[in-house]
Amino acid sequence: MHSATPQNPALAATLITLASVFIAATTLLAKALGTETLGPALHPMQISHGRFLFAFMAISAAVVSLRFRLQRPLWRLHIGRTSCGWLGITLMFASVAHIPLADATAIAFLNPVFAMALAIPLLGERVGRWRWSAAGIALLGAMVLLRPTPASFQPAALLALSAAAVMGLELIFIKKLAGRERPLQVLWFNNALGMAIASLALLPVWQSPNFEQWCALAALGVLMACAQACFVNGMARADASFVAPFSYATLIFATLYDFLGFGVTPDLVTLTGAGIILSGAAVLAWREGRQKPVLPTDPVPVDPEPVDPEPVDPGPVHPRPMP
Repeated sequence: MHSATPQNPALAATLITLASVFIAATTLLAKALGTETLGPALHPMQISHGRFLFAFMAISAAVVSLRFRLQRPLWRLHIGRTSCGWLGITLMFASVAHIPLADATAIAFLNPVFAMALAIPLLGERVGRWRWSAAGIALLGAMVLLRPTPASFQPAALLALSAAAVMGLELIFIKKLAGRERPLQVLWFNNALGMAIASLALLPVWQSPNFEQWCALAALGVLMACAQACFVNGMARADASFVAPFSYATLIFATLYDFLGFGVTPDLVTLTGAGIILSGAAVLAWREGRQKPVLPTDPVPVDPEPVDPEPVDPGPVHPRPMP
């Protein structure tokens, strides 16, 4: 267990917005690397390897400079979380090479919906009509973005949808880790294990990047490390229901970057689908913010011997940007 971080909503909002700037930038770099913008297109597995490699190097530098002492981790939770994170980010990077960043980013916001559904069998949570209503609204927006007609259907959008589902499972592992280990340790093990998994997956598809691609891979990893640090520290300084809406800025920055970098202007379908998904996420965040914690009414029994404190349950899973 670690000591509580002082609450500072204004700083939390700033950090989450800054994380959105960084995350949107990583999708832009992934698109440049996955197309022929900087040279021969790299495989999505090679892009995700660069993301974990350079993020691990950046976080390791922070661990050394802060003289941070790593403790024994919860290996099963870390391996499960990192495996899902690696697969989710790889699918996401594959999708942005073929569809607009705004579409892929909006579909990624479905990950809390999948997490909500998975929390029923995996965490034993109960889901009420408000959560199901929010999930239904968000899924309707996803169907709009998939453009389900023979003339306009985007098969690559299914990659983004799969990424959202896998990252929803990752949220379950993150919830189990919350309160049990310090944030910097969680980030270090996440990126260390991710680098190991990505290195193995990379072998069959490796190709030598050129100088521009190496720079882009390094920037992608460092930006992701910065985004993770901002997000974790922002979440620690305010309620999740308060900071969640600020993460929606990722969609705005992704759209802006896609326009500036590739000249892609969002069409009416993109704006409509994204608006519907964000409406569902906003309903979910608003409802969770109105929930009051249930306080125990029964007296707490006194144990004859001291025991270790139970981990703190951080509460319901809220929307968040991709890992």
